[in-house]
Amino acid sequence: MKIAVISDTHRHRYSLNQIVKLIDDTDMLIHLGDNVEDVETFQANYKGKIINVRGNCDFTSFTPAERLEEIEGKKVYITHGHRYDVKYGLLKLKYRAKEVGADIVLFGHTHEFTEIYEDGIWFINPGSASLPRDSSKSIVILEISHNKVLVSVKNIK
Repeated sequence: MKIAVISDTHRHRYSLNQIVKLIDDTDMLIHLGDNVEDVETFQANYKGKIINVRGNCDFTSFTPAERLEEIEGKKVYITHGHRYDVKYGLLKLKYRAKEVGADIVLFGHTHEFTEIYEDGIWFINPGSASLPRDSSKSIVILEISHNKVLVSVKNIK
């Protein structure tokens, strides 16, 4: 399964339109919050399944703050990350991942790409699709197949 992982789009229309072009061949889209309203743009232009959570900038949303999904035999924990202080490290998030039995943790909030495999758990942050704090706007394409996980970064121009 090929999954587009996106975070921190912050209503940036140009980036949203660029993302739609980049994810056309994916099976699923996971939006990690900030801003959940952007999911409506994807719903209008994306054929695959969409899963999303709310972030710290999603004040009025009834969207869940976290989710645990089984995808291709892997437990995927999905959160924005702000409740786990991810800007200061991943320790709290790691404890939560172990608590829920996650194989993969998807989080945002830092606006920086992260890919770490530690203690049998993947920690993946796609960076920001609109306001990066590292080199460029980015999303992640996550492929889960035959018990293998492949992470690739796509930059948005």
